[in-house]
Parts: sequence; C-alpha cells; structure tokens
Amino acid sequence: MTYKKSAIGYASDQRRTIEALGLRRLHHVVEHEDSPSVRGMLHKVRHLVQVEEVGTA
Repeated sequence: MTYKKSAIGYASDQRRTIEALGLRRLHHVVEHEDSPSVRGMLHKVRHLVQVEEVGTA
C-alpha cells in the first residue's frame, strides 16, 4: 500500500491507524500479509491510501 493523502485534519484514530500500518510519510510504500485485521485497518483509512496486490514469485 502507498500513503497517498495526508491525515492532517482527520480524526486522531485514523492518524494512529496510518502509523500502525507502518506508513511514515507521503508516498511511503509498505507491504503487509493479507489478514482480516489489516483489511479492517485499510477499510478505515481507504481514502488516504492506495492498495495494490503484489503477485507471488
């Protein structure tokens, strides 16, 4: 996932969710395993991030 939009002006729980996902600054990219908890976190901040599926090697 890529951090695309600043969390400034959004609720503090959304800012904490961005931090918990490991996103530090705009355009920062992180990879996570697909799990229900990660999907829930992504759903909460779906307006701030871009999610891409990475193919397996």
